[in-house]
This record gives sequence, structure tokens and C-alpha cells, in this order.
Amino acid sequence: MLYTNDSPGVHPASWYAASTPPLAPFDPLHGSVTADVAVVGAGYTGLSAALHLAQAGRDVVLLDAHRVGFGASGRNGGQLGSGQRRDQQELERMVGNDAARQLWHLGQDAKALVASLVTEHRIDCHLKLGLAWAASSDAETRALHDYAAHMNKAYDYPLEALDAAGLSALCPSPSYRGGLFDPEAGHLHPLAFALGLGRAAASTGVRIFERSEVTALETGPRMRLKTAHGEVQADHVVLATNGYSQDLSPNVAARVMPINNFIAATEPLGARAQEVLTQDIAVADDRFVVNYFRLSHDRRLLFGGGESYGQRFPRDMDATVRKPMSQIFPHLTEIGFDYVWGGTLGITMNRLPYVARVAPNVLSASGYSGHGVGMATLSGKMMAQAIMGDGDGFDTLSRIPTPRFPGGPRARTPLLVLAMTWYALRDRLGL
Repeated sequence: MLYTNDSPGVHPASWYAASTPPLAPFDPLHGSVTADVAVVGAGYTGLSAALHLAQAGRDVVLLDAHRVGFGASGRNGGQLGSGQRRDQQELERMVGNDAARQLWHLGQDAKALVASLVTEHRIDCHLKLGLAWAASSDAETRALHDYAAHMNKAYDYPLEALDAAGLSALCPSPSYRGGLFDPEAGHLHPLAFALGLGRAAASTGVRIFERSEVTALETGPRMRLKTAHGEVQADHVVLATNGYSQDLSPNVAARVMPINNFIAATEPLGARAQEVLTQDIAVADDRFVVNYFRLSHDRRLLFGGGESYGQRFPRDMDATVRKPMSQIFPHLTEIGFDYVWGGTLGITMNRLPYVARVAPNVLSASGYSGHGVGMATLSGKMMAQAIMGDGDGFDTLSRIPTPRFPGGPRARTPLLVLAMTWYALRDRLGL
């Protein structure tokens, strides 16, 4: 998965990479080094863990097979949602009211952490507030309105119910029948945020090595991580590899499934941007294969849609994204795409992060299931805190059982394809 769809050590040709100042490359690891903590993966999780550890005085080495922000952290839709990937009513049924409330507060902490890091480190990532959930049917609209009432009453959280006219006033699409507006969720430039965290980590003393894939992890009193040209010995290891976790930890690979998602950036829309969104907010809809979109700061439509479940991206990513975009915005069918890219993320069976001690002194967090901008950043901080002796937040997430995907390494992808195809069919049929 690390090399199937991408050139080694090069960010994909996305609008994100074209619209933010690059981070100067870090050298690959050569020779043997020692550290208090070795972090594997320079996405939000690893960068946050490394930064918080270094700020607490720990000696940290951060390794990435490609570049800082290369994976999903530099390619995603940039949506900073509230709570968890599952809504609070679902979580209350799954884990009970008390645990659900703890998970809600972790989600709130995640948003606050992102905002504080942006401010503290002066990261120019266009962080804005406002996110709408759009419903494709009257029944789903009623369900979202019920959820808004529940959140207002039980959590004192200000979700605003939107009827068809209210949703259309924000998003002039004929596909939606109503929805919700969350004034405290938001959106940002995801690669700019990742690169900003990288700059902050390096300036705090983190030793970053790019193009340094970890090929083996040996546990024991002293951890040993091997790369093609070097070795790290450390007291603790943080695994932050998310959708690329197959080779280093069987426990993670059994519970975190990599899937691919795709985004297009249109040509600048100018005045026609009002035909997409009338305010600078983000939108996600209720489809099982979620459509999500927002406007860029140069007035492009950034539209995410379509998934694939094998290793390779489809040959025609343009068509993969254009099909759902044309359903949501039929009046933009002929708009040109200036950039189209894909990325690999990690999902879990229960759509909650898989946070675990996978071996003595080896912590892992992954499987954010499309909710990683905030939760990956927070999970990195929580792993740093756990290494320093404060495991409250880490333990809250790690107590939630994360089932293995059925079928084992060989059968699980075909089984997932069957399930996803069925749910995609339900979307098309409006069931």
C-alpha cells in the first residue's frame, strides 16, 4: 500500500500540495540512533505524539516511509467534526450513557486541541467554523432533527435543525431534503495543518527522518526499529501508521482495514461558488459512501466521493468523483477538474478509533474512519501522555472493544467489497 499508487517520497499532485508552502525535506535515517521514544508515521497522530513528547522534554525520533503529511493527513477532506464518527445516540446504545459522554468530551477536546495548535504554532491552514450534515430523504431529515433535539437537551450542544429550505439556503443542491448545522465544527487545509505540525515538531527538537520505512520492529527491554539503512533503539514506540499498518502489527492489521477515497478540486468557480455553498462551511451527507465537500480559499469546489477497497486506485479517478458530484450538483456537470487525487485511510468495524497497547511499551492509535483531523491529533497527544504516566484519555478509548474484521488477511477485502457494494446499492435505490 505504501508504494502501489504513489511515487516514493513525493506528495501526490493534489490541490493541497499546490496551494501550501512545502516543508524542506528531511534526510533518511543512516546508521544507528537512540531515543526515549520512536514514532512511526508522520501524519497527525505521529506528529502530535512527537510534538507533545518533545515539549515534555523527551528525546524523540520520528520516522516516515515518505514525507511528513504524505498519507491521509495530507489528502483528506479537511473536515473537523464534533464527537466521534458514530453519533451520540448510537454510542449510548453501544457503550452506555456514561462512556458515550466520555467519548463526546474527547471529541470536543479534539476540536479544541486542533484550534490551540493552530494558534500556538501560527499554522496558516485556513481553519474556519461551520459544518452541515445533509439528508437525502424526509425520513433521514426527521432522524437528524431528533438527534439535534437530543444533543440540545442531553448535552447542551447547539445543533440547529434545518428543513429543506434552510439547508438549500446554505447548499443549493436538489439532492437534499434537510439536515443539521453544527456551528462549532469546522474545516481546514489538511496538508497545511500537517506541515505546520511538522515544523513545530522539528523546532521543538524532534529528529525527523523521511524516506525511512520501518521494515522490522523488535520488542523487548529496548525496542529496535530497522530501516533500509539504519536502526533506532528506544524505550517506547508509538505506531501511527493508520491505513498502512499491515506489516508492523498483526493486532492492528486485524482491526484496521485500509480503504481508498477520492477528491477533486474544480477549476475556480468565481461567482458560481454561490451555486455550491452560500457560506464558508463544510458539508457531509448521509450516504453510506459519504459525499463531503467545501469551498477552497480560492473558490474551488473540493468534492470528496467514491471509494475503492483493493490496493490500487481506479484508473479513472476523474469519473469516480464526477459521478457523485454530478448527482449532488447537476448544474456543475461540465465544470472542469484541475486536480483529482486519492488517499488511503483506515476504518474499523465499529467506526471508532482502535487505540491499544499492542506490546509492552508499544502504543498504537489508528482506524479513525474518516474522522481523523481531530481524533488523530488528540490520539497522538493521549499516547504521549500515557508514555509520561497519564493514561486517562488513552485508557478511555482503549477500553472500547474493537472487533477484528472477519475473514483474515486474504478474505476480509472481498467480504468488505460485498458489504460496501450492498450499502452503495441501498444509497442508489434510496432505501
